[in-house]
Amino acid sequence: MPARIGKEDFEREVLAASVPVLVDFYSDSCVPCKMLSPLLSQLEEEYAGKVKIVKVNANFEEELTDQYGISAAPTLIVFKDGKETVRRTGTANKSEIAELFSSLI
Repeated sequence: MPARIGKEDFEREVLAASVPVLVDFYSDSCVPCKMLSPLLSQLEEEYAGKVKIVKVNANFEEELTDQYGISAAPTLIVFKDGKETVRRTGTANKSEIAELFSSLI
């Protein structure tokens, strides 16, 4: 299961990571977010060592949601070398999520 992180971990876990990082900005009350969760867990296992996947609760991390312009959940952002490379808002299937970072690994 992808780790849940907050503002205090974001620099280390996302921006300074040596591999691409998929950040799932989610909400506990969001049904599409709940549907994505098992897919993200599967992808985390399949891409272990190549991609890191983390979750940020958009309801509790206002500073991060403001900084990255998150206006809807789920929002998936892929970071590589500390920079946002791709973003997707809304639900997606497993192959669509994998496509977000496939060109970066």
